[in-house]
Amino acid sequence: MSVRLVAIGGSIGRPGRPSRTEAALRRATAAAVEAGAEAEFFVGEQLRLPLYDPSSTVRDARTRDLLDAVRRADALLIASPAYHGAVSGLIKNALDYFEDLREDCRPYLEQRVVGCIGVGAGPQGPAAALRSLRDIVHALRGWPTPLGVVVGAAPTDLSGGRDDRTAAQLDAMGSEVADFARMRSAARPLLG
Repeated sequence: MSVRLVAIGGSIGRPGRPSRTEAALRRATAAAVEAGAEAEFFVGEQLRLPLYDPSSTVRDARTRDLLDAVRRADALLIASPAYHGAVSGLIKNALDYFEDLREDCRPYLEQRVVGCIGVGAGPQGPAAALRSLRDIVHALRGWPTPLGVVVGAAPTDLSGGRDDRTAAQLDAMGSEVADFARMRSAARPLLG
């Protein structure tokens, strides 16, 4: 059984060159795909959504695409750069739109496995971003994987070129996301 995965990366980066956040997200997603997931990405410019307004029901095409993908998803991977001790405004705004999922048969992120990645220049910022992501996922009824990954300032090869502890953690979390989502989907008929 294939796992439907939505990968969300909260950094714009430079034109033609993905950000470290997107590179980490793509590394974890590649491991999930290798474990049997089908991935759909929402990164960079795709996350430049209008400011979330709970009083409005009008949604642009990008926002509708993101919400429709999350509705179909069995799992998510979310990566955010650390901005002032929390997640980026780009990623927080995208997650705020998940409020539109509250009336769904699987509201918010219910029954979905979520891998979280915090990225930053020092040790404190990315850990705070990871903690914020995990708190948000819990609030949205999602299931964060036991392993969350911090990508700090240390030189890291996320392309798979050399053995690196952070890359190995991203690979492990990507595999966990696919495996846990598959187990959860198989158990769903038993749970009613």
